[in-house]
Formats: sequence, C-alpha cells, structure tokens
Amino acid sequence: MTQLAHAEMREDLACALRWAVRLNLHEGVDNHFSAAVPSEDGELRGDRFLINPYGVHWSEITASALCLCNEEGEVLEGGEKVENTAFYIHSRIHVNVPSAKVVLHTHQPYSTAITLLEGGRLEMCEQNALMFDDRIAYDDEYDGLALANEEGDRLARAMGNRSIAFLASHGVIVSGETVGDAFTDLFYLERAAQFQMIAKATGGKLRAISDKVRDSVRQQFAEERPKLAERHFAALKRILDREEPEYRL
Repeated sequence: MTQLAHAEMREDLACALRWAVRLNLHEGVDNHFSAAVPSEDGELRGDRFLINPYGVHWSEITASALCLCNEEGEVLEGGEKVENTAFYIHSRIHVNVPSAKVVLHTHQPYSTAITLLEGGRLEMCEQNALMFDDRIAYDDEYDGLALANEEGDRLARAMGNRSIAFLASHGVIVSGETVGDAFTDLFYLERAAQFQMIAKATGGKLRAISDKVRDSVRQQFAEERPKLAERHFAALKRILDREEPEYRL
C-alpha cells in the first residue's frame, strides 16, 4: 500500500465515523470501524488494521487519530489505546474472513432492535431490504462481551461467507471491500430495518415479494450497488469537506 493510499483510507474511515454520528448510527465512544492494511511484506492478511481509538467520540475523529494495530493488539501508530472488545471482534474477523477488508460494527437503533426479537430477521419485503438478500448471517447466541480471541473467532465463523451479521441482543457487523462500500451498506441496512420496524408497529401484515422478483432484484443490485456506493460516499466526503474539513487532518 502506498503512502497516498494509506492516507486516503484513514480519511475515508474518519469520514465514515463522523457521518455515523450525523445519522445516529453511533454509540458515543463505543463501537468501532476498522480497515485492514497490508503487512510489511505487502501482503493483505488482515493482521494489521486501522481502527478508531478508545475514548474518542466519533464526532472528534480525524484521519491521524486512528490507530494502526497488529493482531497481537499492539498499537503501531497512534497515541491512544484500542478498546479490548473492539480488538477481539475486529482483529479476528479481519484475519478469518478474507473478504472483510473493512469491518463496521455498530449498535444502530433499528437494526439492533431486530436483534432483540426472538428469531428476528430482516424481512425481504422492501426495496432497500432486497439489497441485502442472501447476504446476511444471523448469530442467535449472545455470549457476553467479546473479551477473548475465542469470541472474535466465533463471530467470524457466524459470518461465514456473508458480508453482514446480525448479532443477537447486540448489534450488527457490516463488512466490505472499501470503506465506501461498507458504509453505504450500513446506511441502507438501517433504513431497511427502520421501515420494517415502522411497518410492523402498525400491526399490519408485511407484503410478500415473490422468489422470481427477489432473484431478479438480487441480480440488479449486484450491478447497481457498487455504483451507488461510489456516488454516495463521494457525496458524503464533499459535504464534510465543506462543513468539517478537519476530519482529513
């Protein structure tokens, strides 16, 4: 990874963290966003990653404030500590799930509300939800705080080859190839969950969408989602460049 690419990844993570505050996807100084970076030999193995530091509010995050860690939990760059549960969740997913180059973990309200329901699932009954059709894993066994490698490994196994995980009584994990890809998924996942919870609150029955239509829309989103993510995240960066340009520092 070139120095320029490393700097851009830091800026993208800082942008995503600040936008999570604006969109009420954050939980103060808790929860974490991370991105894997190549090891010293240039290989991307997930054993080194950028992550937001412990105790810094997401609205305060700047690119230079992010910590670079290794899989032993050592902070290689950055003057702050990394919170223990953040390390055990993110490090083990980066190492065990090769596709998870970016890992975003939140307790965002509507998505988390679904994890509180017995057998809670994101129902494939609305267009935003269909963006995630066949992409979600469900971990139905809450096992306490992630304070050991074993729990991080368990969560990684629960994700399997899916890019998104709903964690029972806990929150969600969204992973992706780039910060922009993952953050766009995080945003639309919360929108889909919000629509579902509002609709269910009416007491009415959710509409059904046929398997034929679901198959078609899944293929459509496979083509459209990357373009949407690129446009969406570029717009978010433009807005921050006008209103909070210090995120790049």
